[in-house]
Amino acid sequence: MFRLLSIEFQKILKNRASKFLVLAYFVLLSFIAFIVSIEFELGDFKLRVADQGIFNFPYIWHFNTYIAAWFKLFLAIVVVSMMANEYSYGTLKQNLIDGLSKKEFILSKFYTIVVFALFSTVFVFVLSLILGYSFSSYNEASIVFSDLDYLFAFFIKLVAFFSFCLFLGILVKRSAFALGFLFILFVGEFIIYNLLRWDFYPKTDVYKHVTQFFPLMSMSNLINEPFSRLSAIKNIEATITGESVERLYDVQFTEIAIVLAWTLTFIWLSYKLLQKRDL
Repeated sequence: MFRLLSIEFQKILKNRASKFLVLAYFVLLSFIAFIVSIEFELGDFKLRVADQGIFNFPYIWHFNTYIAAWFKLFLAIVVVSMMANEYSYGTLKQNLIDGLSKKEFILSKFYTIVVFALFSTVFVFVLSLILGYSFSSYNEASIVFSDLDYLFAFFIKLVAFFSFCLFLGILVKRSAFALGFLFILFVGEFIIYNLLRWDFYPKTDVYKHVTQFFPLMSMSNLINEPFSRLSAIKNIEATITGESVERLYDVQFTEIAIVLAWTLTFIWLSYKLLQKRDL
């Protein structure tokens, strides 16, 4: 495993664009800390974001993993570029000539994806601890380390998304086209979701049961939006609708299973595609 990882990281470190994107990704994750300085002013009314409890334990695990997941596109570009560069520079063919099997080649990419996801998760964990202990009203260990399943969901979400990007990189061979295909799929899932929800089955939950199996939608379902958990948002919602809306925020085992199934599918398809392709 370490030999395969060494090969991959040598390629990444020799690519300036990849190094820049990886650095930019972790810098952007750090910007979550700057949320504490955001303050809204409406006449005499002042609202400081950090005072709304977003950095309270254990809510911070939900909030930070949800926000951090939006930055995954930077590493997705790196993953797609890894495969595009293999074809452009001929390193894929050279690796196979040098004795690397196609199975080992796919595993080297997958191990790199797992390392990216693991480092991201650890980074968010440490950042959340720092922010939580700085601003949270609750510092008891039993509270601090509850709801850590959001970190696990965050890790699974990144591994699945990057595995999908790897598959697209092998399928399309060009990073721009692969990212374009990713965007088209996102738009397509969004359109189908709304058609099922508002046009075909407006009074049922059919749209949820169907779209939970879509690749991108299933990844999105792992960590639901955290904003409606805030008391300020709940009060506004109750004032408008006249009643409180019950929502599920916990990480669900069935959603984890669906995403893991997609991850295995993407890696298997990547390997099969590489096996059949004449290099």
